[in-house]
Amino acid sequence: MFLGIDTSCYTTSLAVMDTQGRLLCEKRTLLTVPKGERGLRQSDGVFQHLQNLPRLAEEVAGEVGPLKLQAVAASVCPRPVEGSYMPVFTVGTSFGRSLAAAFGVPFLSLSHQEGHILAGMWSAGVDWPEFYALQVSGGTTELLFVRQNNGLKVAELGGSADLHAGQFIDRVGVALGLSFPAGPAVEKLGNDALEVLPVPVSVQGSNLSFSGPESHVQRVIASGEYAPAAVARGVEKCVAESLWRVLRTVRKEHGAKPVLFVGGVMANQFIRGFLAEKLGDEAAFAQIRFAGDNAAGAAVFAQKFTN
Repeated sequence: MFLGIDTSCYTTSLAVMDTQGRLLCEKRTLLTVPKGERGLRQSDGVFQHLQNLPRLAEEVAGEVGPLKLQAVAASVCPRPVEGSYMPVFTVGTSFGRSLAAAFGVPFLSLSHQEGHILAGMWSAGVDWPEFYALQVSGGTTELLFVRQNNGLKVAELGGSADLHAGQFIDRVGVALGLSFPAGPAVEKLGNDALEVLPVPVSVQGSNLSFSGPESHVQRVIASGEYAPAAVARGVEKCVAESLWRVLRTVRKEHGAKPVLFVGGVMANQFIRGFLAEKLGDEAAFAQIRFAGDNAAGAAVFAQKFTN
């Protein structure tokens, strides 16, 4: 058995896989964000992870029985670059290292971003040697070049210069009176749209910006000119079009490789459909269940890369 752990900014996650890469158990819980707030302090996230991990571990043991661990892997930082750090990831790291030491098995470190990519590959059933990955969430909007070579080699090619796509969606959602995180509620609201708010797209080469579009949408909300559903669908369309324009530029400059879409925003069916129509068979999407933060990618990492 291989245990994966991820303690991100808003989710506590555990996952267990067997030697064939089959998911035996997966548990996660969202951290609690006070109503009306647009985020959570790192110290509050650390505290909630400390409360959540023992309970989730008990639920895992109750479902799969006594763990016969061969390795433990945990997300130890946001991205696989020097200096990448967030306090919330120290909780999963500490928990994982302690379990590995107690069981006498290896502990493997990976980044939260690598976990997303691996969960996406595993859940989409793709194993490309090299590809582009778009990680789109509240904490990241990055277009990456990924190569498999005894692990993942990841290089950033483009992304957001200011707000991330998930932040854009969340801020608009909260302004519309929805709870944070607002992604699923914005999608549900957008499905009722009878018209679509035109939202400007701000893309230069492989970089995109959502601060200008967000300011535009906030002014529209304050004016009451458009129905909330029209605003929601307009924001979704702006995000989808922005991502497509960046992808189109990078594929023209660096070659047409397949694209894997991961991150919480990529659970949005409208955005997925828009991009799937543009890319056809060249696109793969993390299963909706594994698009957002999860520990399945960490479990895959442990299963694939334990010597």
